[in-house]
Amino acid sequence: MEATDEVVYLTAGVGLMLAAVLPRLLAGRAFSPAIAFVAVGALAGLLPVPLPEIAPVTERAVTQRLTEVCVIVALMGVGLALDRPVGWRRWCSTWRLLAVAMPLCIAAVALLGWGVAGLAPASALLLGAALAPTDPVLASDVQVGEPGAGREDEARFALTSEAGLNDGLAFPFVYAAIFLAAGPVADWGLRWLGWELVGKVVVGILVGVAAGWVMARVLFGARRQVLRLAETAEPVVALAVVFLSYGLAEAVGGYGFLAVFVSALVLRDYERTHEYHGVLHGFLEHIERLLTLGLLLLLGHACATGMLDDLTWRGALVGVLLVLVVRPLSGWLAMLGGPGTRGEKAAIAFFGVRGIGSFYYLAYATGEAEFPGDGELWSVVAFTVLLSVVVHGVTAAPVVNRLDEARA
Repeated sequence: MEATDEVVYLTAGVGLMLAAVLPRLLAGRAFSPAIAFVAVGALAGLLPVPLPEIAPVTERAVTQRLTEVCVIVALMGVGLALDRPVGWRRWCSTWRLLAVAMPLCIAAVALLGWGVAGLAPASALLLGAALAPTDPVLASDVQVGEPGAGREDEARFALTSEAGLNDGLAFPFVYAAIFLAAGPVADWGLRWLGWELVGKVVVGILVGVAAGWVMARVLFGARRQVLRLAETAEPVVALAVVFLSYGLAEAVGGYGFLAVFVSALVLRDYERTHEYHGVLHGFLEHIERLLTLGLLLLLGHACATGMLDDLTWRGALVGVLLVLVVRPLSGWLAMLGGPGTRGEKAAIAFFGVRGIGSFYYLAYATGEAEFPGDGELWSVVAFTVLLSVVVHGVTAAPVVNRLDEARA
């Protein structure tokens, strides 16, 4: 049956009401709104309701754009939310997670995908790269609060800053999988090492610093009052910074994800205590919530209508091992000797939430090269994200509350 306009509007209305009510209704409970959104989407897929269908596998370009916008909006939001200035010692937990936990996750998942799930080497590497980053979209329950809110203990800070940076730093390994699908390492190894692994990271950071500094000077320090939008509390500037920094970085060949997050950090560092940062963050939070709602509903609908058809028990085992063994173990190794209490380190190691970014990387890579068994890749990623949504969604509130009580 074709979707009618009436059904589309009714569905949109119900979804928006859920987005408004569920976060308040489920606050502090062992059941996250993300679980509810996915469940509603799956229910809609099982019922004989004429809804519009967007299959992530066949509508790859649409999936890529939707997830791309959601991730960059979330990256700007988490960058603005961080109260702690950037520094080697202050961000010690972040550097540990990026330098130790993420490479270990990529290597372990790639090996499991090849040795357990039987994927081709290029496909296994893509699976590891796509599932390695923690997600800035679905991890709000274990992240810092609004700018200046004071919810910035070591666990929340580490998970938030890690999610802000590793979405961009996983991109070199996605490119490695793309190149491996096209030819042997000898043909592209040096280019990958010099440009994809180093060059694009540096360009992305530099663009982020420049874009954030220019926008901060305009918003807070412009000579003409009409340009000092911080005084008028104009929120739409947040999206302008997102798209400008991302578009500029991509135009010059850098990693846009990194540029967006870095520009947010630079912007926040300028007039750090100004209330305008809260205005920008609040606006982005609303946009992110709407995008996340739509994507989770589509994910539930897609999983109920065939996205998991290529999942094997071996592929499912890879997802289970990542969520319950690989990430906790690699996070624990990364945090050995690091800051924080034992409980905070355990939370940091365990809450490696997988989510929207994984679908973006998969959609991007499969549009650039042919990967053997790409149907199974989509199924394994979808299953892993669903597992993460359930496991981390159920445990987030109790664990965070327990940590808060211990600190009190």
